[in-house]
Amino acid sequence: MHNRYIMTAFGKDRTGIVADVTRLLFDSDCNLEDTSMSMLADEFTLSLLFSCANPKVEEQLAKECRRLELDKGISAFVRPLKDQQQQIGKGFKTCTLHIEGLDQAGIVYKTSQFLADHQLNIIQLNSTAMASPESGATLYSMDIHIQVPEAISLDQIEEQLSDVADQLHVDILLSR
Repeated sequence: MHNRYIMTAFGKDRTGIVADVTRLLFDSDCNLEDTSMSMLADEFTLSLLFSCANPKVEEQLAKECRRLELDKGISAFVRPLKDQQQQIGKGFKTCTLHIEGLDQAGIVYKTSQFLADHQLNIIQLNSTAMASPESGATLYSMDIHIQVPEAISLDQIEEQLSDVADQLHVDILLSR
């Protein structure tokens, strides 16, 4: 039986950082199943879902993660997954929220709190802030992929999201 794990890692961006991190998994006979990697400021971040048949791999990788920090300046952490629940499936529909407006504190918090309050699960969230070519003001853009229970009306969610948009002075578009 294969156990599943999640590893998060980050370090100053440079050539070879992905190879350094994934080498640990390869050398430990782990199989990558899913990844998300991106640059945040000048740090490169990795989130890795992997499996391994070796029941002692977590202990082995913990030692290797400490060595990675000392030798390469990459912080990495491993956590086992207890079960293989998959939430996407029957009883849910998925959709995307696109949010855009002037950058300000609280956009992610207030939007994610609204989603939590309405039992809407975030599957993926990507955001960026950039200068507007016209005014130079910082614009914030965010895409959130969410799961919506079938029993919840998307029209009702869309209507309630307009209150959040008004409060934050942003545009929120729900795509089905």
